[in-house]
Amino acid sequence: QVQLVESGAGLVQAGGSLRLSCAASGRNKYSMGWFRQAPGKEREFVAAISWRSGSTYYIDSVKGRFTISRDNAKNTVYLQMNLLKPEDTAVYYCAATENSGPRLRNGLSYDYWGQGTQVTVSS
Repeated sequence: QVQLVESGAGLVQAGGSLRLSCAASGRNKYSMGWFRQAPGKEREFVAAISWRSGSTYYIDSVKGRFTISRDNAKNTVYLQMNLLKPEDTAVYYCAATENSGPRLRNGLSYDYWGQGTQVTVSS
């Protein structure tokens, strides 16, 4: 069983930055992903990082603005979010899986989820 705890929630003005963290209990051989869900919308994939290769994946709307990274020694994954836009407002969830590769874009590939953390970007 893996427990995921997100942190880094906040309110920021458009153009600002936030960094989300997700600390995982247990072993660290999991690929990690970030998803988000805005009010009235479906959950969507944001970014993921494979534990095997370190390959990263992003949704097009965040490429060049968001960066996913991991610190295996701390068993923690980060999502650095720059140039934030109001449309980035959502609850952000981290997730873990033993899968890797392009399937990391699919939420159904994940076995463990965090409780979510709110990101609000004001215009």
